[in-house]
Amino acid sequence: MKLTDLKLTNYRNCTDLFLNFDKMKVLIIGKNAQGKTNILESICFLSTLKTPRTSNITELINFEKDYFRIEADIIKANTDISMSYNYTQDKKREAKLNNVKSTIKDFKSVLKTVLFASSDLLLLRGTPQDRRDWLDRAISQIYPAYDDRLTKYEKIRIQKNNFLKACAKAGTMDKDLLDVYNDQLSITGSNLIYIRKKYLKEIEKIALSKHKTISETENLSIMYDCSFLGANSETEDIEQIKDKFHLSLTERMDEEIRRCQSCVGPHRDDIIFYINNQEATKFASQGQQRTIVLSLKLSELDIITQKTGEEPVLLLDDVLAELDDIRQNYLLKSINPQTQTIITSVDTILFEDEFLKDVQIYKIDNGTCI
Repeated sequence: MKLTDLKLTNYRNCTDLFLNFDKMKVLIIGKNAQGKTNILESICFLSTLKTPRTSNITELINFEKDYFRIEADIIKANTDISMSYNYTQDKKREAKLNNVKSTIKDFKSVLKTVLFASSDLLLLRGTPQDRRDWLDRAISQIYPAYDDRLTKYEKIRIQKNNFLKACAKAGTMDKDLLDVYNDQLSITGSNLIYIRKKYLKEIEKIALSKHKTISETENLSIMYDCSFLGANSETEDIEQIKDKFHLSLTERMDEEIRRCQSCVGPHRDDIIFYINNQEATKFASQGQQRTIVLSLKLSELDIITQKTGEEPVLLLDDVLAELDDIRQNYLLKSINPQTQTIITSVDTILFEDEFLKDVQIYKIDNGTCI
């Protein structure tokens, strides 16, 4: 898979930017706050229609404009595909493939990306929500229906919360209707949990090997932390998860009624990383935590390639400055030559001359190419 052209109109500070990518390695340099990250964000957005930087898409529109547009040409499976996405201030959107209106599901299935940003290095030190967001974004790249299931679960959960608040205000409780909400949550939620656990097992196998290559002596393991599942729950199927989820909802019903919110489910789960059976968030050094994140991101590449048969586009947003020499070298030498890699950096000083020999370089200043 290769991105050949990118045109941004009114996307953050990139009001009129066109980039042609001739090579498999592209370096975008410029001072901070000039728009380098915005470029990578726009590419990532085309593949998921989401951005880790904000949940409000209207924030992507330039302050002085009333819409943004992202246009791109890619080569996938030896086929040329044009993509276009338009979004307005009044939240109207239009997605096109080869100049023909497309469904959102079909649109998101075209371009695959892995974004590795400096903020990802905080994954282990961040909140459970940060780790869930990472996991959900990674899964949605290979299971397109996952986003729809996640949206359905969130819709039911919010409806249930509103119902609990309304009952508290009225001073009554319709437990039959609450049971209906719990039934729906246990069905949709168990599916999410099953897919999350399956994905983590797959990525753990790959990340373990990559992590050990860097660290030499450390073993990486990953656990999906769910309050109603035991530590040794790898063999549980969706039906078993659903039954335990529903039982937990029943057991905590009084608490949920009192707090007027859903207190158990995949929206409260976490991912725990271990190095040599020690919890990494508590005991790992900063360097060890960065090795884990580096291993995870490179493993995402491998999983997408295995599942789709196409190399995703790798987006490295100013991460080299955050890594020491050992991890920098491992990252750059681990990248498959067939993987198109687009990197942002303040300058070229972090890159060896050998690496720069076949690199296309763009310099960005205030959202424009100079």
